Amino acid sequence: MDTEILPNREFRLVVSTTHELSVLEYGDPEGIPAVLLHGGPGAGVSAKQIASFDLAAYRVVTFDQRGAGRSTPTAEISENTTQHLIADMERIREVLGIEQWLVAGGSWGSCLALAYGIAFPQRCLGFRLHGIFLADQDDIDWWFHGCRAIFPDHWQEFAEFIPPEERGTLLKAYYARLTCGDQAVELAAAKALRGFSARTQTFEPSLDHVRQLLHPDAALAVSRIFTHYCMNRAFLPEGHLLENIDLIRHLPAEIVQARYDTVTPMATAWKLRNAWPEAAFTIVTLSNHQSTVGPMAKELEAASRRLATAIKFAAPAAAAG
Repeated sequence: MDTEILPNREFRLVVSTTHELSVLEYGDPEGIPAVLLHGGPGAGVSAKQIASFDLAAYRVVTFDQRGAGRSTPTAEISENTTQHLIADMERIREVLGIEQWLVAGGSWGSCLALAYGIAFPQRCLGFRLHGIFLADQDDIDWWFHGCRAIFPDHWQEFAEFIPPEERGTLLKAYYARLTCGDQAVELAAAKALRGFSARTQTFEPSLDHVRQLLHPDAALAVSRIFTHYCMNRAFLPEGHLLENIDLIRHLPAEIVQARYDTVTPMATAWKLRNAWPEAAFTIVTLSNHQSTVGPMAKELEAASRRLATAIKFAAPAAAAG
């Protein structure tokens, strides 16, 4: 049985009159600073993801983003945009006295990592990205409609929660119900959306895995915040990340992508690879969206080791320059 990885430090950080964040630190306080960004949006921190870092080499900071996990208020979408989250990252960095850090994230976390890097390239040591999501319209359309090519059975159940006349725009229909103010309707919509997600992100979803994702508070937070960001295309202009990738192409980067990821399909990662040819690109064949087990977990550990070497090698050169 794996030993649970415990944080060295936990604290709360007030970032607005509405939001308070839960922040955790792991590893060596003198190690390479890294910030790990969770997915969703709204999914919250998973301690299992910390295992992808050598905690003897890294100082890993992670936090529940606005409305997610142990941050409060739960499932709140006011004052909750990509720009707010980028500002929160800068606030955390300043509070912790970190000059620069490695930025790591998967799924939605990869999108936020890129958006942060483009906004503050001078604060980044490098990037470790997986399950690439660029928040363009085709990425969003794939999740709500395109993936029925692979999961017609699960998608039909997902779609049938919505009346037939609204099924052409499932995102809009689900968002309306998740923000309607009727607690019973919101929770039912959250369970329908999260149940679909649970059954499509791994090769063999277990009943226990599905039950965990359907916990009422967690299901509502991720479903409401996820649809809030999708409705607004992550509050980014179409094509923003790829069009501005030149701002961070000089930094070391590892992109790790599962070939059979049906949530954030490899076609999106391939776009990033072509826009950022200097980045290392690893295809993990026998993996899906889940990143904390199997070959995907091993490749993320290897990517973290390579980045530690690259960052340590670059530091003396930067000092000499």
